[in-house]
Amino acid sequence: MAFKLGSEMRSYKGNSKNRFNKDDASIPGTPVFRKNLAEGIKGEANADGSIFIDKSVPVGSEEERAILLHEMGHIVDMKTGKLSYTDDSITWMGETHERSRGMINFNGEWMPEGDGSFPWEKH
Repeated sequence: MAFKLGSEMRSYKGNSKNRFNKDDASIPGTPVFRKNLAEGIKGEANADGSIFIDKSVPVGSEEERAILLHEMGHIVDMKTGKLSYTDDSITWMGETHERSRGMINFNGEWMPEGDGSFPWEKH
């Protein structure tokens, strides 16, 4: 037996124009919070599925959009099991790397968190 969608028109009751405010840093299902982050950090993806954006980032700016896109990549990686972290380690694709004081031991070299050469930072 086949399933066929009906042809009737349905409408959204409410103000659909403002459902997702384009100037608001919001992503359905992913809470976004503004807070003061450490020096040089503009965004953080959290294991609980939320994102922090530094208060210095202008609301609605291209910078904010780029940060959200990057951090959402981390959220997706965590939800799909590619990436996980604790206070002491980062696990990427099944390989665990030691983490301490803002640094990560990757292939025997200590590098700062967020370094663009990490494979999980290439979004």
